[in-house]
Amino acid sequence: MQAFPSYPPAAEAPPALFERGHLWLHELVDGAPLRFQAQEDGRLRFGDDVRVFGDDAPPAYGHAVRHVRESFDRGALRAAVDDVESVVFFGRAMHRRGVDYDWDATPSFLGVDVWSEGEYRQPDRVEKIYTRLGLDPLNTVRAEVRAVDFGPGSYEFPTSAWYDGPAAGVLVRNKTGLRCALSNPSVGDSGGSTDADTGAGASASVDGDTGATVDDAEGFARRHVTTERLDSVARQLQAEGRPVTFDALYGRVVDRVARAHHRRLFEGGIDVRAFRSAAAETTSAYLAGRDDQG
Repeated sequence: MQAFPSYPPAAEAPPALFERGHLWLHELVDGAPLRFQAQEDGRLRFGDDVRVFGDDAPPAYGHAVRHVRESFDRGALRAAVDDVESVVFFGRAMHRRGVDYDWDATPSFLGVDVWSEGEYRQPDRVEKIYTRLGLDPLNTVRAEVRAVDFGPGSYEFPTSAWYDGPAAGVLVRNKTGLRCALSNPSVGDSGGSTDADTGAGASASVDGDTGATVDDAEGFARRHVTTERLDSVARQLQAEGRPVTFDALYGRVVDRVARAHHRRLFEGGIDVRAFRSAAAETTSAYLAGRDDQG
């Protein structure tokens, strides 16, 4: 599978990026790198910036993998290219790292780049490709900015599209494939690497769930698989015209908790299986209550 492209900081970007042509600016989000590729048999193969996953993706990426599998339009891809395995998609798995996004509004995956026909596609094409295939691309901040008019050193970062706060960074690209990443120093610890696992806002901060003991999976579930959260997911399913079944409700609420409290759940000593079991019991009781009321 094609490797992630590099997103160097502005100081290391090729000078030609700012000397001629036009630039596309996209909000660079604080997510984990995730790439995928369609197979001839219709399955999707996933990887991060280091390795290609086997049949089962690591649990920490489960929410994003499920989202892509459910949303990705394989038929549209087959209609667009002769060889589906020649195309590789690069993006971010959106779970909490350093920035606390609005997890009800932020998709589990945001598309950043597309490799096809031996090159990375132009930025204006990337947005259209992801939209056509059923996935969300990075938010475009500005398009076709004259390169000679853009000053990376004096750039004022925009408000994020995914929470009430400043963007963690901006990805700057032109149509020739040149690019760089501007990290916002006021968001998280954004002074690190801006390679594939970009430093745009990435930080070692915990996710704010300090109430649970190390192995208190049931307590963690009680705190986060709440009636309010179940109600919210149920309303979302109904708005999409989907039935509020156990599988649909349980899967989404677990993913929502996992995304908002990602480091606590996967790196904080929580027994993930025990958490999922407790979440299943709570979801079943919630649905039984809805049936009694209806």
